[in-house]
Amino acid sequence: MELLLGWMQDIKSKVLQQNKIFNWAIFNILPNFMPKNIKGDVFLKKALKILLLLVFVFSLSACAKNNTQETKQEETKKEDSNKVEIKKEEKKEEKFAERKGTLTTNVDLSKYEKGKSVKLWLPIPQDSEYQKITNVKVDLDEAHAKQQQTTDKLGNKMLYVEWDKEATDRKVSLSFDADRKEIKRGELAEKEDQAKKDELKEFLQPNSMMPVDGKVKELADKITEGKTTDLDKVKAIYDWTIANMNRDESVKGCGTGEVEKLLGHPQGKCTDIHSVFVALCRAAGVPAREIFGVRMSKKPSDDETKGQHCWSEFYLQGHGWVKADPGDVLKAVLKQKLDKSDEKTKELADYYWGGMDSLRVALTTGRDLTLEPKQDDKPLNNFGYPYAEVEGKALDYYNPADFEYNIKFEEAK
Repeated sequence: MELLLGWMQDIKSKVLQQNKIFNWAIFNILPNFMPKNIKGDVFLKKALKILLLLVFVFSLSACAKNNTQETKQEETKKEDSNKVEIKKEEKKEEKFAERKGTLTTNVDLSKYEKGKSVKLWLPIPQDSEYQKITNVKVDLDEAHAKQQQTTDKLGNKMLYVEWDKEATDRKVSLSFDADRKEIKRGELAEKEDQAKKDELKEFLQPNSMMPVDGKVKELADKITEGKTTDLDKVKAIYDWTIANMNRDESVKGCGTGEVEKLLGHPQGKCTDIHSVFVALCRAAGVPAREIFGVRMSKKPSDDETKGQHCWSEFYLQGHGWVKADPGDVLKAVLKQKLDKSDEKTKELADYYWGGMDSLRVALTTGRDLTLEPKQDDKPLNNFGYPYAEVEGKALDYYNPADFEYNIKFEEAK
C-alpha cells in the first residue's frame, strides 16, 4: 500500500508541477464538493484526488495526440493541395498538335463623356507558316464612328476606330478564327548567308528598353566566350537566361522589358525575360526579335483577357527564324514548384528551344511602335494589348476593367 501511495504521489507531484492552477482547484475547491461521508476518510480523499489527476493526465495525453493528428492531417491536406495545383499546371502544358478557335476582343469606351476625342487600335493577327487566320469580323455601330484596317511600317496589321464627338455608344468587337499548329524542332543546321543577315540589320538594333552596348554587350561577350557559331552563341544565351532569371508574378501585365534594370534584378514576366534574351542575342551579333500574342485556352470556352504572352525568335543563317521561349520554361518552374536542375525543367527547356506549343496566336512584333494612323501619345512599347487614347492620352491597357475590354476564346466546333 505504501508503494502504491508513493507511486500515486509521484504522479501527482509531476503533474502538479506543470499545472499550478489545476493544483489549486483540486486541493482547495474540490474538497468542498466531496460527499460528507468521505471527507473524513483521508485515504479515500487521496485516492479520489489521484484518480482525478490520472484522468487529467490521460486528457492531456489525448489532447496532445489529437493535436498531433490534426497537425498531420493539415500537413497532408497541404501536400494534397500542392499536388493538385502541380497537376493542374502540368495539365495546362499538355501538348496540342493543333489548336483551333475563335478569339473575340470586346471594347466599351462609352463611359467617356460626349464631346471627347476617342480613338482605338486593336492588333489583327496574320497568316504564317504555323498560323492560319480567317473570318476576321468587326461589329461596330458606324453612325458616329469610322473604321479602317491598316498596317504599320513593320507590317503589323491593326483595326483603327475613331468616334466623332457626338458619340455616346462606343462599343466595338473584333473577332477572328485561328488555326495554330505545334512547332517541333527539327535539325538546326547553320549555313553562312551573310547577304541575308545584312538584310536583317534592323533586328540587331537597340531600342529604348533594350540597349545592346555597355553592360549588355559585356555580359553577352562573357556568356558566348569561346562560341564560334551563331547557334552556339544563342544556345548559351538561352541557357543563361533560364539559369539566371526568374518569373515574378507581382509584375504588372507582361512587364515592360527594361533590360538594364533587369540585369540588376533579373526577375519579371515574359516581356522582361524575352527582352533580356533578345538584347543579349543582338549584342552577340545574332538577329533576334520578340513576338507578342495571346493564349488559346485548352478549355472549350474561356476568358483570355489577361492571356497575353510574348516569345522570341532568332535568325539562323541558312535556316530561317527559330523559336525560343525561356519565359514559359520559367513560368513552369514557378507554377509547378520545380527546381531548375529537375528533369522536368530540362525537358521543358529542350522543348522550347526551337519548339513551341499551339496554344497561342502571334499578333505583332516590334518595340517603340508608331501605329497607323499615328497615335498622339508617345511611341508604344509593344502592341500586344488593345490601345486607346482619350483626348490624346493613352489609357492603361494593363487595367482591362477600367479601360474597358475583355477577350473571349471559343473552341472551334
